Amino acid sequence: MIRLENVCFAYEKEIALRYVNLHIKKGDSVVIQGPNGCGKSTLIKLLNGIIFPAEGKYLYQGYEINEKTLKDSRFAKWFHQQMGYVFQNADTQLFCGSVEEEIAFGPIQMGLPETEIRKRTEDCLHLFGIEKLRERPPYHLSGGEKRKVSLACILSLNPEVLILDEPLAGLDEKTQDMLINFLQNFHNAGKTLITITHNRQLADAIGTRFAYMNEEHELKTE
Repeated sequence: MIRLENVCFAYEKEIALRYVNLHIKKGDSVVIQGPNGCGKSTLIKLLNGIIFPAEGKYLYQGYEINEKTLKDSRFAKWFHQQMGYVFQNADTQLFCGSVEEEIAFGPIQMGLPETEIRKRTEDCLHLFGIEKLRERPPYHLSGGEKRKVSLACILSLNPEVLILDEPLAGLDEKTQDMLINFLQNFHNAGKTLITITHNRQLADAIGTRFAYMNEEHELKTE
């Protein structure tokens, strides 16, 4: 489903990824661990098509993902619908005037019929128990509420792959438990998870495969 072949990336002369090879099958739940600054966040930006390999190839379902292929608007829309990326800082992701608008934004951009947009929005509000927040501006919410809204926004697109960067960071115990339960159910539904985390409880709860990024910016998989 996802294949990285000898992928390298650098910020100017600062190496971030060094000959990374990774093969993820549909339905895997891959946990990526490693010290700060080793390239983990760079790796998931590349998987989301935010940046592109300087060397090597990134293939998704057999299609090479690079700057050229993502200039095709139809292909780019399909690819970004497939890949759901939940940022570590929810404030980076949320920008609409209300929670309801935030969740509906993605389906609107996909060009879905109004009835389907409404259904997906209501389903996601209910899934995370945030119906009472529908008219609230996201910037007025607590950290846990923002995390629920950011997940709802991604789920409204029904992605095949969910990518998360330290999803439990800054959450209280109750919200952490909710999120772990949600991720287990998402994975049990046959979806693919890629998670960066230092949290051992989360890694043990959801991981079926593990990868380690070392200080040399190389990825070792189990």
